[in-house]
Amino acid sequence: MAKYIFLQYVDESRAPRPGSPELHATIDAFAKYLDEVKAAGAFKDGDPCQPSAAGFSVAVRDGHAKTTDGPMHAASPWLNGYFVLDCKDRAEAVAWAAKNPAAQGGTVEVHPILSL
Repeated sequence: MAKYIFLQYVDESRAPRPGSPELHATIDAFAKYLDEVKAAGAFKDGDPCQPSAAGFSVAVRDGHAKTTDGPMHAASPWLNGYFVLDCKDRAEAVAWAAKNPAAQGGTVEVHPILSL
């Protein structure tokens, strides 16, 4: 088994609003996905992210840390959450990514984690 990180990117402008029926449906879809991942024994970690405005980036230039608030680019999709899963191979990682609700209309970026 290898660990993979699944980064969920969606269009923040189309995200369901708090209290809306669409938000409840999204939460239900992720709960079902999480139940399935856990039942398969693949779940290692995962959480949603706060809105992109809460994020920041850090770059060190000439020995000084420079921070930039918000997303890197205004048109960037929002990293709205992540999962770390154990998968036997790439095919299984693709299958879990395809089942991830964020893949419907968004993108799930998958990276194998280097075990040191």
